[in-house]
Formats: sequence, structure tokens, C-alpha cells
Amino acid sequence: FANNGWLQETPHPVSKIAWDNYAALSPSTASKLSIENDDVIKIEANGEQLEIAAFVQPGMADDLIVIELGYGRSVAGDVGTNVGFNANNFIVYGNNEVEYILNGVKISKTMKRYSLASTQEHHAIDDTFVKDFHYIRKIIQEGTLQEYKENPKFLDKNKYEIFDITQPHIYEGLKWGMAIDLNKCTSCAACVTSCNVENNVPVVGKEQVAKGREMQWMRIDRYYSGTPDEPVVSAQPMLCQHCDNAPCENVCPVNATNHSSDGLNQMAYNRCVGTRYCANNCPYKVRRFNFYNFRDHFANAYYENDLTALVNNPEVTVRSRGVMEKCTFCVQRIMDERENAIREGREIIGDNVKTACQVACPTDAIVFGNINDSKSDVAKYRNHELGYHVLESLNVRPNVTYLAKLRNTHSEEV
Repeated sequence: FANNGWLQETPHPVSKIAWDNYAALSPSTASKLSIENDDVIKIEANGEQLEIAAFVQPGMADDLIVIELGYGRSVAGDVGTNVGFNANNFIVYGNNEVEYILNGVKISKTMKRYSLASTQEHHAIDDTFVKDFHYIRKIIQEGTLQEYKENPKFLDKNKYEIFDITQPHIYEGLKWGMAIDLNKCTSCAACVTSCNVENNVPVVGKEQVAKGREMQWMRIDRYYSGTPDEPVVSAQPMLCQHCDNAPCENVCPVNATNHSSDGLNQMAYNRCVGTRYCANNCPYKVRRFNFYNFRDHFANAYYENDLTALVNNPEVTVRSRGVMEKCTFCVQRIMDERENAIREGREIIGDNVKTACQVACPTDAIVFGNINDSKSDVAKYRNHELGYHVLESLNVRPNVTYLAKLRNTHSEEV
């Protein structure tokens, strides 16, 4: 898979680094060795040595270095050649065994620096100003199993009474929505990759990722709380929330982003003039802008040649430079169900539509369908006592429901 740009650009589920491997150290070990992120360190063991970029990873065990294998290939195609560092020489073969664990490793800090591209590197864990901000702003809502047993509706204390100047629009019949169970999500990012493939999301490369220009419509946000040595890690898939009161629609000067009759926040690509006002006004930061024709710009136009272009989904428009894009709730799959319903002379069945991320999720954490159908799975999730909306206080009325995560604390493990 080294020459697969979609996989190379999928961030690590914890570190959020793409396009590289690295030497991960605990904060305590890094402090003891005066090592910081992006420092190049020399590792010596078994007569071999390797210079590799360091990354300080909260939660790592002390006096331990972890390096992912499979990188640093010298011949792996236009995409995979010379990506990362080759640590395979440290593997020990013999006695019909393969050893991946080494002891007595010597580490020294060089004077070099190497930039690692991360999709989520802001907000330091020890920054008092932003500490636990994901809890304070109700982005992540969690509780303990014991708390849920004692009061299944413990999240009600976080509900907001919203004052509306105007009456909300009532959607008759179909209204599409999604629910994501944070108890099931393992942050594997299969949903991210499947979305890329389904919707022809371009690969932009390490340089553009480092500038914050990744094009992925879906991402897995990772949040830390606690201490750097023993952090509590929370993961949350984030995508366009298809808000009923969408702030992106209000600021678009050409009405390129607008609302459909069945509740979709949709994009008219040929109308977009690239002001990026919508991205600035989106509180979830899920809109992506094409700074280049990335298929021409990346890897010697690898994704533009006749053979590679066959990977594109013919049911989804390939976007061009200067156009904004985002999650569409796989509208092409919705249209397939609509055509089937017309052909068979029946009503549209919401549960028949499976989004790409929903199909790819190995734990069935994602549910999609008609939220106006009380018997649908998504409606049941939406009305669940653990269901909540991210940044609900903004009154944008999102249509993606999250189920709060329940944890077993040390005192109540079962």
C-alpha cells in the first residue's frame, strides 16, 4: 500500500501525522534527553544506525521508542518512493524467529530538524487556556457507566434552551440525518479512507498537509485530557453536520451552498467562486478548498494519467481549482435509492441508503437514514438519552447526532 496516496495521507489515529513514520517517545523520556518534536535523533543498535525524526507522544511508556515499519522505500512508485524512514535494518532474523524488540539501544540527538506533517497539532496538552476545552464546550460529552446506571438522562443537564427569532423550517416526509456512537468508534479512520475513495477526494501530498490544506471531507478528531504521562484520549469522527440553520449558507454571495427539500446542505460546484466565506463561518471546520488542481499538482500528475483516473467514481463530480467542497451525505447513493423507488413504484426507504463511511465502519458506529421515520435506526439514536449535538449552543441545528461515550473508571471496572 506504500504507493496508495489515500492511505499515506490518512493521519495516524493518535499522533495525527501523515506521510511519515517517526520515533515516538514519552514526554518524560523526551524531556530527559532534551528532545522536542521534529528533532532528528540517531538510534544505534545491533551494529545498525538510523537518523529519524522524533515525536513526543503523550501516554507512551518511559524509556521506550516505537518506530513504525514499512516506510523509507527507495522504489515504490511516484507516491510511495522516499516516504518516511527505513527502520527495517533493526529487525533481527534467526532461529526461525523474527525479533522486532531491541534492548540496549543508544540514542543521541543531532542538530538537524525534520518537519512532520500533522493534521491536528494545535492546542498543547499542558496549555491552561485550552485544557479540557473539548469538555467545556461540549464538543465531547462523556460519562461513567455508574453515572449512567444511576441516571440514564444525565446529559439533560447539558441541554440548551435556544431562543429562535423565527420558526424553524419543518421538513415533511424525508429528512436525512446521521448518528455516530462514540462508544463504538475505535478511530481506525476506515470511514475517512472510504469517503476519499467514494467521493474522488484528491491527494494533496505532505507539503500541502503541513499547510492545513488536506482535502478529506471526514476526519477523526483526537482530544487529550488529564496529564501528558497518563492522558485520557477521546476520538470523534467529524464531518459536515448538514445544519438546518447552516451558517455557511448565510454568507455565500452566490448561493453555491444551499439547502435541499430533504434536509441536505448541498453544493453547486459550478456556481462557487471560491470566496471561502463559508469555510470561515463553519464552526465545525469541515469545508475544504481546492488551492490547486491537485491531480495535476501532485506526484507528477500521477492521479491524472489514464490508468489511475479509472479509480474515480463516475457518479461523483471531480472538482477543480478554486472550488469549495465538503461531505454530501453521499448524495449519489441517495439518488440511487430515489431512482429505485420510482422504478419500483414505492416510497423511498431511508434505511436502504448506506453512506460510504457507514459501510466501511468495522464496528457499525455510523448509522444513516430518514430521521422523520420514527422506526428508523437513526431516529432511535437521535432520541436516545445519550444523544447530543456538537456545539448545540450555537443554534445551527446540526443533523449529525453523537452518542456520548461511557467509560469504566478504575474504581468501577466490570
